[in-house]
Amino acid sequence: MRLVAQALAGERGGEPVFSGVSFSLGEGDALTVTGPNGSGKSTLLRVVAGLLPAAAGTITFEGGGEEWPTPRSAAHFLGHQNGMKTALTVDENLRFWREFKGEPHLESQEALEMMGLGEIGHLPFGYLSTGQKRRVAIARLLVSYRPIWLLDEPTAGLDAASEAQFAELMQAHLEDGGMIMAATHLPLGLTAATELRMGAGAAA
Repeated sequence: MRLVAQALAGERGGEPVFSGVSFSLGEGDALTVTGPNGSGKSTLLRVVAGLLPAAAGTITFEGGGEEWPTPRSAAHFLGHQNGMKTALTVDENLRFWREFKGEPHLESQEALEMMGLGEIGHLPFGYLSTGQKRRVAIARLLVSYRPIWLLDEPTAGLDAASEAQFAELMQAHLEDGGMIMAATHLPLGLTAATELRMGAGAAA
């Protein structure tokens, strides 16, 4: 399987944000997207995820077959928002995403235990601390399988121990043949990752 971008350009609000971005990711590959605020990191990830149309260029996923014919179908996207309903319990949120996304992987309780949150599944998501909410959002990546993880500042709100724990999960995903593309200002502990540095531009 391979994720391939050729001469991508992105816009927000009709204004150009970036252009001429090309890269490819194979099984086990990681790409960190860096650059100053406003350089288009978040916009690029949203284009790859299919949440925004590309202004130019192409983004394709090769080798996914009928199961994952497009980058969007093959990807988990973790953005700035955690993607959880505050009134639902943690377990209810994760079970929803497991059923909605399909390709079940871990049970919600297993995923929570891997994030050190095994005792909070019964709590409403809105009751959690900022760091706990982010760890639950990361657990969402584990309850259904997708080969591509698209991560936008994934460690925001995490303490050092949780960052190390997440680095281990990312490394395990890569060792299983997955791919990671992450926009970040901070090191993620992915020692073999390549870097795509975005230039200055309009707001991302």
